[in-house]
Amino acid sequence: MPTRRKFLSSSAAGLATLAVSPAAAAISLPPAPVVGKPLVISTWDTGLAANAGAWKVLSKGGRALDAVEAGVMVTEASQNCCVGLGGNPDREGIVTLDACIMDEQFNCGSVAALERIKHPISVARRVMERTPHVMLVGEGAQQFAVAQGFPLEPQKLSPDAEKAYQEWLKTSQYKPVVNIENSGTRTPGPVGGANNHDTIAMLAQDAQGRLSGSCTTSGMGFKMRGRLGDSPLIGSGLFVDNAVGAAAATGQGEDVIRIAGAHTVVELMRQGMTPKAACKAAVERIAKIKGDKARTIQVCFIAINAQGQHGAFALQKGFSYAVCDAQNQQQLLQADFLLL
Repeated sequence: MPTRRKFLSSSAAGLATLAVSPAAAAISLPPAPVVGKPLVISTWDTGLAANAGAWKVLSKGGRALDAVEAGVMVTEASQNCCVGLGGNPDREGIVTLDACIMDEQFNCGSVAALERIKHPISVARRVMERTPHVMLVGEGAQQFAVAQGFPLEPQKLSPDAEKAYQEWLKTSQYKPVVNIENSGTRTPGPVGGANNHDTIAMLAQDAQGRLSGSCTTSGMGFKMRGRLGDSPLIGSGLFVDNAVGAAAATGQGEDVIRIAGAHTVVELMRQGMTPKAACKAAVERIAKIKGDKARTIQVCFIAINAQGQHGAFALQKGFSYAVCDAQNQQQLLQADFLLL
């Protein structure tokens, strides 16, 4: 009986064969993945601490999949940002969490609308490794998590989230703020940016050239009950193809979904674009779709190709991303942007 891994790999190979002619496939065949140069990148200033967690795995020759899980767990455990149980709630005052993870062999797992679980990224990995499914949602996701030994945390807002929610209730207006991703107010972060972004996405390449990615979020603050963005959706918030590269998104999830953003970036890299150029092309596609409304949102992409090059691009000014490698250690970079 074929395994799930073999089935996914063979299916992906078959789709690639159907999508391009033999001549085009031969021309666009990417070089072999680079080996020996571990790298991790992640979104926003909170990525600095997350990258440090991931680097503990990569610096010891560990697997990229383990690194991207360990890295974003640092952010999920923090009560000083909008990711994890410390995040802003939905309109009913309940925090719901989404996460996904993907490895170098097209294995992937996802959870959405998960309540009272501290580390949704780890539940997503269990979905990937211990079920025949890719995504579990809501009550079913929580039941699975508990069955896997994850404890239920108290249904209680963090002090910052409670303050933001009570302030929001005064008007109950939903007006996302560019580069803040929610309408709450948080304490400024340690590196000059607002430490309040509700998503962290991470991509890593290990010393063996294996790529993996993760994404975890509390979703937009004060969202409608049941709303999902791009973050838990494989192909929108995250996509990995080890022969080509990996990409992830942050920002207005609805607009990332419209173009299957992360998958689009990877496919553009398959055509020969650099990571930055591929991210830019995806942003331009969203800007064209949105027209004049593009100035009311923020959308950002990060990417790594199989040769270990990385890049990022944003719709508007203000997107920072963190990079950690053996040469430069930790860096916080400002991404180029489209709208002036």
